[in-house]
Amino acid sequence: MWAHVHGPLEHDAPDHDRGEEWLVIDAADGTVLARTQTRTAAAGSVHVPHPDPGQMGLTIGEGQDGSPLRWGKWDGHALIVHSFGDEDRVLLGVSPSGDRLLTVTHDQDVLAIHLVADGSVVAELNADVLPPHPAFEEETTDDEAQVFFDYEGGFIDENALVVGTIESDEEFGTGRHWLVDAVHMQLIDQITYPFEVPGLPKALGDGTWYTVSNLDHALHIWAL
Repeated sequence: MWAHVHGPLEHDAPDHDRGEEWLVIDAADGTVLARTQTRTAAAGSVHVPHPDPGQMGLTIGEGQDGSPLRWGKWDGHALIVHSFGDEDRVLLGVSPSGDRLLTVTHDQDVLAIHLVADGSVVAELNADVLPPHPAFEEETTDDEAQVFFDYEGGFIDENALVVGTIESDEEFGTGRHWLVDAVHMQLIDQITYPFEVPGLPKALGDGTWYTVSNLDHALHIWAL
């Protein structure tokens, strides 16, 4: 088991001693096998699992201050944590093979594919390739019409991503989902559904993704 412990924090403590820890725990008896400080001040955090349970991603939200990314490797003896250059990126998903990561920048304008081995960026997609929402009116200011990616998305399979622009679309109508080539990071097309689908797409990595209905009373699983 992996656990991120949020504080309590000392507001006057230096950055290197803020008290937040990342733990590896024996699920059988609760023994703490390894621990390390994340050196963050989390408003929230989300674990993003890898097919190998000895590896784990941790995306940490610090509000407007940023979104540190941590990648942990536990070999049964030592916990090694990488920050991948401590770039300001939100970790969205891991490929089914476990070789690649999907991130979005904190300001939500660039998706990137990284190698798990060292965190290096191998391909990117800028949100400026996305068309404005169909309900966009020409007199709207450019800032209001700007399309940006959501903090949600992932690998449908090894070669395809599903991502959303729900947050930037909501002013104009139903949010949109997009199919992206996960190898070359090229936009393929907007995903169309047989009925209106609100909310964010959650990729499952087995060729499918799911959405939740507007009133949270139904779960829909989708395939291309």
